[in-house]
Amino acid sequence: MTLDVTVLTLFPEMFPGALGHSILGTALDKKLWTLNTVDIRTFAEDKHKTVDDTCFGGGPGMVLRPDIVDKALTAVMERGKARLLHLTPRGRVFNQGMAQELAASPLPLVFMCGRYEGIDQRVLEAWDAEDVSLGDFVLTGGEVATMTMLEAIVRLIPGVLGDETSLEEESFAQGLLEYPQYTRPREWHGREVPEILLSGHHKNIAAWRQKEAEAITQERRPDLWDRYSNKQPNPLT
Repeated sequence: MTLDVTVLTLFPEMFPGALGHSILGTALDKKLWTLNTVDIRTFAEDKHKTVDDTCFGGGPGMVLRPDIVDKALTAVMERGKARLLHLTPRGRVFNQGMAQELAASPLPLVFMCGRYEGIDQRVLEAWDAEDVSLGDFVLTGGEVATMTMLEAIVRLIPGVLGDETSLEEESFAQGLLEYPQYTRPREWHGREVPEILLSGHHKNIAAWRQKEAEAITQERRPDLWDRYSNKQPNPLT
């Protein structure tokens, strides 16, 4: 199944950007996913192609007009049902679980990228847009956030990565941050690869990696550690 992605933006030239390179670019060429862009500005009807106006109630900045955005959405959504994602700092915070959910979506994904002070609330409500945030910070628009989310989503599509088992061991897959990785040379600037990784004893290596992942998560992400530890069965006493 191909994942169909459409991006509504004032800057379609920003795409595919990084998404057109390396593994994701190869997957795009193989049509494991498709990427379409829609320029919101083309739906403005005045000679200046105006898409925004001042805020009702006063305040700085401009807001994207609902009538213009509605025309853009109508052009996209008339092809059938789709899942509409609106990029905004006030949305549900995107995480690995959501990436997995969207990668398996049976519906096309439509990403709506706001600019300036955002998009008129009425059109968001009319189209049942899902507010999604990349994190607790503010960007100048939704394009970079969309690219980042798609990077996380597309790599989870079956066939995109050469070794699917790598998805099972990376950060967040089991609720933990990933353990440290090492490669050749065995000794570098006086620093040795941990001896256990050279032992060939797969059970011991797995136990070491689990222990390291738990220690790193507990130290760096106590929020993740609390969720992970609360899910673990209580030991017998």
